[in-house]
Amino acid sequence: MFLLNLLQEHGQQAPGREAAAGHAAQTAEAAGHGAAAHAEHVPIIVEKLNHWIGPAVFEIQKAIMPPIYKALKIFGPEWPGEGKTFEQYTAAGYLPIPTQVVMFLFVVLIAVVVLTILRGKLSVESPNKRQQTFEVGVETLRELLGDLVGPGGMKHFPVVATFGILILLSNLTGMLPDMIAPTANFNMTLALAITSFIYYNYVGIRENGLLGHLKHFGGPVPSLFIMCFLFPIEIISNLARIMSLSVRLFGNIFGEEQLSGAISSMVQWVLPVLLMPLGLLTSVLQTFIFMVLSMVYLGEVSHHSDDHYAGHGGQSEHTHDHAVATAH
Repeated sequence: MFLLNLLQEHGQQAPGREAAAGHAAQTAEAAGHGAAAHAEHVPIIVEKLNHWIGPAVFEIQKAIMPPIYKALKIFGPEWPGEGKTFEQYTAAGYLPIPTQVVMFLFVVLIAVVVLTILRGKLSVESPNKRQQTFEVGVETLRELLGDLVGPGGMKHFPVVATFGILILLSNLTGMLPDMIAPTANFNMTLALAITSFIYYNYVGIRENGLLGHLKHFGGPVPSLFIMCFLFPIEIISNLARIMSLSVRLFGNIFGEEQLSGAISSMVQWVLPVLLMPLGLLTSVLQTFIFMVLSMVYLGEVSHHSDDHYAGHGGQSEHTHDHAVATAH
């Protein structure tokens, strides 16, 4: 996931490049500082991390990025840092370590620390309120996995729960001072969507075999004509899920951040505080939608036998349709 973001965002420009270009008479160092200073917002943690280990990361990128650019030819004609020094690269408004990657690493660190602390305080005899709240969330997710995936749904609990924790914390990070939600960047939500897509297809191939998984795209009717008709449609539909998951999450979080920022710039007191519950609701709701849709996709490839479409599939399909309707 991080590699994907580094490949796609190695050339991320710190917003405000135009502002830095306006000071072209200044030195390269001053221009680089101006690009960060006039940026839409670059958190201090991003600036510091790029200052501390940015040069080392830049040297690694200099070794691997130009060949990747020449081989793939999808990111641009050449890597923006080719033939430049670290100072020239940052002066042009680029960041060796993109903002969303730093923010996501911060979220991962917070998640590991918090879960480690919670795990150390678990008690069977006298659970505290935090543990009881945590258990409610676990039981809710367990029930959803049972309804949407089936009896074997609990084996996917670690993956789905990881999605939920990381996405929720990423969404909420934007509500902290001097922070930006990683999910407000499309590259991050795209990486999450691709991860979900790869995982449920991997599960389908592992449980049903490659041919059995491909047969799933032909539909429930054992007709060669219908299968030939439905197969390309199902392939396109499944590929579209990547964009559906990523754009939905990105659009809502980015839009909420932009709205809050615009209102805060006009009214700096009271009103921004009143908007925080809206941001909290958006963060929780988008996390829930991403998790539910991921579980629905897992349910499709896990119940891949004839029972899924016959007697066993009655209740399962009803639950599936209800979940999809709710998520959308």
